[in-house]
Amino acid sequence: MIYILAVFIPPLGLLLNGQIFSAVINFVLIVPCFLLGFAFPALWLVPSAHAVIAIYMTREDRKHREIVDAIERHGPPPGWRP
Repeated sequence: MIYILAVFIPPLGLLLNGQIFSAVINFVLIVPCFLLGFAFPALWLVPSAHAVIAIYMTREDRKHREIVDAIERHGPPPGWRP
């Protein structure tokens, strides 16, 4: 659901994902992309792509952190060899 919001309203999707700085950057990015989008229509996709990629990277980072924390708490999985 957050990805749909990121495609249609990129700054709001980033804010709801907890990325305040990225939301501000995205909002600043929207202005020139909207104005120049009439000459180069592909620029209308840039803010949405930025939001989707930023949300994806943050979620992957959170998953990675959870796995590392679990390994630190409980040790490596059985059969793991360094």
